[in-house]
Amino acid sequence: MSTLIEKLEGIERRHAEIMQRLSDPAVLADPAEYQRVAKLHAEINPVVEEFHRLRKLLRQMEGTRGLLEETVDPEMREMAAAELEELQKQRETLETSLEVMLLPKDPAADRNIILEIRAGAGGEEAGLFAAELLRMYTRYAETQRWRVEMIAGNVTGIGGIREAICTVEGRGAYSRLKFESGVHRVQRVPATEASGRIHTSTVTVAVLPEAEEVDVQINPNDLRIDVFRSTGPGGQSVNTTDSAVRITHLPTGLVVTCQDEKSQHKNKTKALKVLRARLYDQELQRQKEAIDKNRRTQVGSGERAEKIRTYNFPQNRVTDHRIGLTVHNLSAVLEGSLDDLIQALATHDQAERLRALA
Repeated sequence: MSTLIEKLEGIERRHAEIMQRLSDPAVLADPAEYQRVAKLHAEINPVVEEFHRLRKLLRQMEGTRGLLEETVDPEMREMAAAELEELQKQRETLETSLEVMLLPKDPAADRNIILEIRAGAGGEEAGLFAAELLRMYTRYAETQRWRVEMIAGNVTGIGGIREAICTVEGRGAYSRLKFESGVHRVQRVPATEASGRIHTSTVTVAVLPEAEEVDVQINPNDLRIDVFRSTGPGGQSVNTTDSAVRITHLPTGLVVTCQDEKSQHKNKTKALKVLRARLYDQELQRQKEAIDKNRRTQVGSGERAEKIRTYNFPQNRVTDHRIGLTVHNLSAVLEGSLDDLIQALATHDQAERLRALA
């Protein structure tokens, strides 16, 4: 407790300094500096407000404890003891809330993301479910008022997708969706299955924080850029010019292809955005001591055993295997109702980080 209070007192002093800076004429005259200081204030102010609540609560507890020690009347003592017990519960809740607020912030938390969805094991059925997951995330993004833009897609002949890459732009996109990375397994009877046998397929999802140019410096000499003519499903011509772009990052071997736009320049810009995000993700994985430096460690190989979540249609359930959570509202989840799953995963992550600091 004393360590927490000491940290909070230090933050309170920092808050006072920031408040002074906000009224400094020199800061007011510099829009960029004012914006930086105002952002610091916005980040630190909620912590200070919670600290003030904790201080007030501690004073209440001290007064109630004194009353309990001084009072001889049994009824008054019972009331004071009950009040002290309730105040103690409030204190524990506040302290936990403050400890969570003091956890190191993910530097990528507020970034836009590159969302990559690929069909894994299961043939055409995997492609169909990949399309459903893309729709699910698009619907969820709509509820958050985020903007989704396709970068590249590779469709199957029956309405599925082999691969889809898109950007999701909006505050908190990465912090909310980062737990979606991994292998998603579906269990259902495919429309093409005459015998009614349940089929198991997988789809891999990768959520990459979008990188700025200042985050990742790409040497043009490290790139091989090939252009070719865009084609659609079944070889159907999408464009009559060589507008599609394939970029190979020679040091890492990463390859990005984009052909959704009719403009070669726009395809190149989009492909570079994806490449930059993948390189940034690799650096983040190195910093987090990932098992493998290759970006595929985020989603595994797509085999059925490497699952983070199962969508079981016969039982109308969705199970997240990382936290053992099962919900029986599969249709709502596929319509974008992901908040319960995402919040449970975020809470679990916070608990694990607090345990690591204990």
